[in-house]
Amino acid sequence: MDQDNNNSITITKNDILTGVGISLILVFAAWLTDMLASDLTVGFAAIAEIHANNPIHWFIDLLPLAVGGTIFYYYQKREKEVELFEEIIQQRDLDIDRNAIFAKKIGEGKYDAHFEIKDENDVLGKSLLRMRDNLLEGNRREKERNWIAEGKDLIADILRIHNSIDDLAYDVIVRLIKYINIIQGALYIYDEEQQKLSNVATYAYNRKRFVNQEFRMGEGLIGECAYEMDYIYRTEIPDNYATITSGILGEKKPKSLLIVPLIADEKLQGVIEFADLQEEIPELTINFLRELAEIIARTIYNLKMNQKTERLLQESQQMTQELKENEEQLRQNAEEMRATQDELEKSNKKLEAQVKEVENAQKRMQALLENASEVISIYDEDIQLKYQSPNVERILGYTQHEMMEGKDMNRLSAKGEAAFKEMFQKLKEEPGQPQSLQYTYIKKDGKKIFLETTGRNMLEDPAIKGIILNSRDITERKRAEKEERMKSKMQSLSENSPDLILRLNTRGQFFYANPVTADYLGLNPQELINTRIRDLQMEETLTSFFNESIKEIKADNNHQTKEITIPTANLGERIMSFKSIPEFNDNELETILFVGHDITEAKRIEMEIQDKNKKITESINYAQRIQSSILPDTTIIQEHLPKSFVFYEPRDVVSGDFPWFYRNEDIIFIAAVDCTGHGVPGALLSFIGYFQLNNIVDHNKNYTAAQVLDKLHFGVRSTLKQDQFDAEARDGMDIAMCRIDKKKGELQYSGAHRPLYLLRDGELTQYKGNRKAIGGIPHRKKPEKDFVNHIIQYKEGDKIFFFTDGLPDQIGGPNKRKYTPKKIRENILANQELAMEQFSSFFASDYRKWKKNNKQIDDVLLIGIEF
Repeated sequence: MDQDNNNSITITKNDILTGVGISLILVFAAWLTDMLASDLTVGFAAIAEIHANNPIHWFIDLLPLAVGGTIFYYYQKREKEVELFEEIIQQRDLDIDRNAIFAKKIGEGKYDAHFEIKDENDVLGKSLLRMRDNLLEGNRREKERNWIAEGKDLIADILRIHNSIDDLAYDVIVRLIKYINIIQGALYIYDEEQQKLSNVATYAYNRKRFVNQEFRMGEGLIGECAYEMDYIYRTEIPDNYATITSGILGEKKPKSLLIVPLIADEKLQGVIEFADLQEEIPELTINFLRELAEIIARTIYNLKMNQKTERLLQESQQMTQELKENEEQLRQNAEEMRATQDELEKSNKKLEAQVKEVENAQKRMQALLENASEVISIYDEDIQLKYQSPNVERILGYTQHEMMEGKDMNRLSAKGEAAFKEMFQKLKEEPGQPQSLQYTYIKKDGKKIFLETTGRNMLEDPAIKGIILNSRDITERKRAEKEERMKSKMQSLSENSPDLILRLNTRGQFFYANPVTADYLGLNPQELINTRIRDLQMEETLTSFFNESIKEIKADNNHQTKEITIPTANLGERIMSFKSIPEFNDNELETILFVGHDITEAKRIEMEIQDKNKKITESINYAQRIQSSILPDTTIIQEHLPKSFVFYEPRDVVSGDFPWFYRNEDIIFIAAVDCTGHGVPGALLSFIGYFQLNNIVDHNKNYTAAQVLDKLHFGVRSTLKQDQFDAEARDGMDIAMCRIDKKKGELQYSGAHRPLYLLRDGELTQYKGNRKAIGGIPHRKKPEKDFVNHIIQYKEGDKIFFFTDGLPDQIGGPNKRKYTPKKIRENILANQELAMEQFSSFFASDYRKWKKNNKQIDDVLLIGIEF
C-alpha cells in the first residue's frame, strides 16, 4: 500500500482552484475567438449573441464546473484513503507497543501481567501468552524446589550442631512446625532392643509439651507407620485420637494428620508426627517431610552410634584401670615367685635323680604332644605358665621358650586377657567344674585365629599340680558359623523386602521365593520351592524371561538387568526391573538370584517429564517458526544484492541475533542486529528491534543510517521504559546498519559497537561504530551523542563485511582462545580473490574447525556484500 501511495497523484485544494481557473480561461478564449470571428464588439450583448448563434458555448460554459467537480471527487477519495492508511498504521503501532510491553514484563519476571488478545490474527500475542504460562509454571516449580531446599538447609544446620538426641528432636520439631506452619508436632525414637517407640519431643502452639507416650510396633497409627515403614496421611481422624490443646481454642480434634517414618539404610530410627486444624496438609509439605525424613533418620542413627561408642570408651577406660590394679598384684606375685624360685632351686638338686628316671617317659609323651591337634598348657594358681606342649610351634608359630616368656598372654586382646583371668577365677572357685572359653589370638606370622580353650582345675592332683588348658584352633568353625549367620540375616532381609526375590538353579528349579511373590506372580511362595518353571502356570512373559536369562547367564556368567511388563492379579499391570545375579560354588555356576524392583511409578514420572519437555520444546519451536517467518530470506536479499551472503548460526532454537532487510525502490537498508542475550530472552528483544526498524523506515525512506539508529535507540528505550526514573532494565542491542542508494552509488554506514570492513583494491579499511549500544538506561548528567553517519562512494568490486560479536568471541583453536576480529580481517585479506559465495563457505568451514567440540558461546551472524 505504501508503494502505491508514493506512485499516485497528490491532489490539494489549490489543484481544484487551478483546474477551475484553467477551465474559465478556456471558456473566455472560446468566447473571444467566436466574437472575433463574427466581428462582434466584446461585451455582454456579444456574449449573448454568440450563445444564441452557437449553442455549443453552453456546454463549454459547464467545463469549469465539470473539471472542478471531478477534481473535488478525487480529492475527497484521496483524503479517505489517507485517513484509512493512518488508522491501519496507528493500530499496527499499538499492537507492536502492547506486545513489546508485555514481552518486557515477562522478561522482568512479571508473569501475572494482564494481557488480552484483541485480534485473533495476533500470532505474536498468542505466542507470548503461551510462553508466559509456561514460564509461570516453571517459576512455580522453581519456588517449590527452593522452598524444599531452604527447609533442608535449615534442618541440616540444626542436625549439625547437636550431639544429644533429645535436644536434636526438640529443635527439629520446633523448626519444622514453624517452617511448614502446622499447629502441633511430635517426634518418637525407636528402641531396637525393646522394639518400641518413645516420645522425646512434642511442641504445639509455640510451647513445649511434656508427653510420655510409648508405642509398640503395629500399635496405633504411630506403631502402624513404623511397622509398614511408610507414611500415613489422614484427614478423617479417629475419635479416640489425640486432641490439640490451646489456651484460646481449648481442646480440639485435629482435622489433618501426617505421620512419617524415619528410615536410614532400610532400618527404622523413629517416627515424626504432625497434626493441624486445617482440612488438608499441602502435598508439597508432605513431599518435603518425606524427603527430609531420611536426613533426620541418618543423623539420629549417627548420634545413636556416637552414644554407643562413648559407652564402649567408658567401659574400656574402666577396664584399663582394673588392669593397672592387676599389674600391681602381678608384681607382688612375681616377688613371691622369685622367693619361691630360690626354694625351687634347692629342691631341683634333689629332683635331678628323679628326672633321670622319668626321661624315657617324657620322650614318649613328647612325641604324642608334638603331633596332637590341641595345645596343652599347665598354669599354676597364679596364672603362671608352667608347661607348654611342643606342638605349640606348629599350631601358633611360637616356640615353647617364647610361650614361657609371656607370648601366651601378650598376643591376647585386652578383652581376651580379662576373660582368661575370669575363667581361672571360676576354675579355682569350682574345682570340679570344667570351664570353656573362646577368644582371638595373634599368631607369630600376624594371622588372627580363633581358639577354644577348656580348663580343668588339677591343683590337687600330685602329678599335675596346676590348671591344665586344652586349646584348639576353631577358626574354620567360626567362619562357617559366620556364613550361616549371614545367610540367616540375608534371609530375613529378603522376607521383609518390597522387591520380588527368587533363586533358581540352572535347570529352572525354584530354591527360594520371598513373600511378595504372591502379589506379583499370583503364586504361593512355599508352593514354588523345588518346582520347575515348566510345571507352573505363569504368564508367558515371565516364563520366557526366566528361560532366556538362565540361557544367557549360562553362556557368559555375567550379571544382567532387564525391564519387562507383567500383568498381576492384585496390582494390575506393573513394569519390573529385574537384576539377574549368577551365584557360584567352587567357580561353578550353581544358582541365579533374580531381584525384581517395581519401577512402574518411576516410569510414570519419567513419561510425565518427557511430555512436559516435549511441550516446552514445541513452544520454543513455535516461537522459532514465528521468528523465521518475519526474518528476511537469503534468496530475497540476493535478489536485490546478487553478490552477497548471510552466514547465520543461532546458538539456540530461537536467536537474539538477526539479519534485517528493507527495500524501497532504489534504497536498500540492511543490518546485522545483536540483541542482549540469546535463546528466548534474546528472541523477545529481537521482535522489538525488528518491528521498530520497519516502523522507522516505513515513515521515511530518506533517513540516513545514523538517523535510523538514533530513532531505534530512543524507540527501544521508550518501549522498555528505560527513560523512566526508576528504570532497571538495561537490555538493548548492538547493530551494524547500512543504507545503500543504488542510483547514487552511495553506501551509508552507522554502528553501535559493531564495525564495518571495506575491502578495496587489496586494502582493508575499518569503519568503527559508536561506543554505545541501542537502548539502555540514559546517563542523567551526561548528554548523549548522536550516532555517526559514514558516507562511502562505492565502486564496482568493492566488498563489505559486518557481523555480530558471536563469531569473534567464539572459544576454540588449539589454545582455547577467542576467534577475534583480527582473525576475521586476516582471513578476508588472505582470501580476497574469493567470490561472496565462496567467502560464505570459507567462514562457515573455518568457524566449525575453530570451534570443534567446544560449546557455542553466542549466536553467530556475518553478512558480506560485493558491489
